[in-house]
Amino acid sequence: MKKNLFLCLLLFSNSSFSSYQFETVLDNLDDAWSFVFLSEDKILYTEMPGKLKIASLSDKTIKNIDNVPSVQYSGQGGLSEVALDPEFESNQKIYFSYSSKDKNGKSTLFLSSAELRNNALVNSKVIFKANAPRRSPVHLGAKIAFLKDGTILLASGDGFDHREQAQTLDNHFGKIIRINKDGSIPEDNPFINLGNALPEIYSYGHRNMQGLVVTRSGKVYEHEHGPKGGDEMNLVEPSLNYGWPAITYGIDYSGAVISPFTEKEGMEQPLLHWTPSIAPSDMIFYEGNVYPELKDSFLVTALVSKDVKKVTFKNGIDSQETLFSELDIRLRNIQASPGGIIYLLTDGPNGKLIKVLPKEL
Repeated sequence: MKKNLFLCLLLFSNSSFSSYQFETVLDNLDDAWSFVFLSEDKILYTEMPGKLKIASLSDKTIKNIDNVPSVQYSGQGGLSEVALDPEFESNQKIYFSYSSKDKNGKSTLFLSSAELRNNALVNSKVIFKANAPRRSPVHLGAKIAFLKDGTILLASGDGFDHREQAQTLDNHFGKIIRINKDGSIPEDNPFINLGNALPEIYSYGHRNMQGLVVTRSGKVYEHEHGPKGGDEMNLVEPSLNYGWPAITYGIDYSGAVISPFTEKEGMEQPLLHWTPSIAPSDMIFYEGNVYPELKDSFLVTALVSKDVKKVTFKNGIDSQETLFSELDIRLRNIQASPGGIIYLLTDGPNGKLIKVLPKEL
């Protein structure tokens, strides 16, 4: 059998029996966190210690990108998400989120833009710095997505020790942020004319958001870690309050009650919640044709359950199926190539990039 290639059978589902084959394409990755496709063969990926790299999936060559800003690599922090500008082919522009220290020595979330030229970043610029100072880089969120109008959404987590501030609008803890690509503030942001509210805020009452997807229809979906239980998936709309920590389906890690309420007037209910926690880490909406059984479904990677959840919604009711659990490894990130092939990024040191194919290919 070809090295690094192995066949695995999926568990029986309610609908059909399926099988996939997995190939380890890259290994020995140093705490890689996210990746995007530059072409069918090349990816751009982050490593949390502060490395941005380009890899060829065919010949396995890896090149470092120069001029990456210094990051605070500690706890859950470091170089996090990388995203391509919707017009990347013409402007070579990328965006990346990371933890660093502010002028007071506190840790917070940063978002920068730069042009990718000759394996180096040029014209790099910080376009957003979260007003969410914390002692150590935890619960950063750090996910990036683009709305159809070209504006940027950025997930800014609750900082763990600052959860109560997710309910107030004078900070960026537990918020989804919306800015223009140059860092300016869109004039139609929901709180732009509200006194004492930060004008970048798009939605609030979030915890630690690790999945952020804008579908072709323009709808925004996110998922976030709950505490002990209560991981959530939400349909995000501007100005809405998603409840954390005033309402939750989880409890504290100590077993203590965070809130006795799961519902309150003026606070949104999740589309679904996972209890016990699966620790959702990333998400795509699959629209390719390589795996017909996965088309038009959300694919959610998970750290604790070590699998991918296939989630579909029909008439307001969710349906779930567990995929790839035979890998039995913490999964950090998931992407589909331009040709529709799914790749999985494993979590932590000595990480792997795994290619998923139907058995018959």
